[in-house]
Amino acid sequence: MADLTQNTAALHPARRWLQKFRGAWGATLLLLALVALVDWPQFGPTVIFAAQALLGTAPFILFAVLAVAYLKASGAETLLAKAFEGNTARMIVMAALLGGLSPFCSCQVIPFIAALLAVGAPLGAVMAFWLASPLMDPAMFAITSGTLGFEFALAKTLAAVGLGLLGGFGTWALARSPIFAEPLRERPAVGGCCGVKKPFSGAPVWKFWTQDARRDTFREAALDNGLFLLKWLTLAYVIEALMLHYVPAEWIAGLLGGTGLGPILLGALVGAPAYLNGYAAVPLVDALLAQGMTQGAAMSFVIAGGVSCIPAAIAVWALVKPRVFAAYLGFAITGAMLAGVIWQAVA
Repeated sequence: MADLTQNTAALHPARRWLQKFRGAWGATLLLLALVALVDWPQFGPTVIFAAQALLGTAPFILFAVLAVAYLKASGAETLLAKAFEGNTARMIVMAALLGGLSPFCSCQVIPFIAALLAVGAPLGAVMAFWLASPLMDPAMFAITSGTLGFEFALAKTLAAVGLGLLGGFGTWALARSPIFAEPLRERPAVGGCCGVKKPFSGAPVWKFWTQDARRDTFREAALDNGLFLLKWLTLAYVIEALMLHYVPAEWIAGLLGGTGLGPILLGALVGAPAYLNGYAAVPLVDALLAQGMTQGAAMSFVIAGGVSCIPAAIAVWALVKPRVFAAYLGFAITGAMLAGVIWQAVA
């Protein structure tokens, strides 16, 4: 009988190598390969555009990576629990504010929110945090500022907090309605999709480097976030280069340009299917703006897309019943349109 053990073992390195190039890296390589095959003269400019964009964003990426790693290593995430103590109105306001500033990714929110709901935290405060959390964090603010400008990043942060307040107080007002009666699933899923670790408990340790475990957390968080941002931004900048070259500006301007509520509504409605994640969306929006997308449509796109993208939506769907999930999406679309109208008026 042939010895198949060595053959199987020999496949493992190749299999591991292939796994590294799935997802964002695989999509980037596929796009570049297609450009090389179909339009070779455009291959070089596409790679150069993406490389220059990455170099231009590098200082913001570095700041974002170090800031998030510091927050995690110091245990500053434990301060979020204080947002869910005391008066309900205060809880909603604090949850919206901290949701827009926390370093949690969408899937890391799942066990955190599950624990809060299990101990009876008001659904209004949880909804406020849910809606604001996927829209902005320190890393996203830095990258948005570097690409779309500080004003747009600040406006998006305010929109994230505003959406949290809208959803939080809206849920509180309708708490006795059939929509929010017994909101939790019987057996909610509390797992995560990005290697969720239990955060440090107790008071934050701002001088984290004095403890081995916290130094390890800093190193792991910096490496994980750095690679995450690198792979998604590389894909996003390649897409941006291709959009600017191949998609007619007149088509974008005709669809998402002009005045009125139409482009803003359309921006909110197409945000979900066209959204990659909050970081990759930044170069995408930059390309759309260059081709004629209005400022209001851009804002509604990033707000609606950020809340309804797959990781953020799964975080809600895993814990609550479909009617509560529908309310979550309803708040997202409504808040996105309001943010778009306001930003269009002041931009």
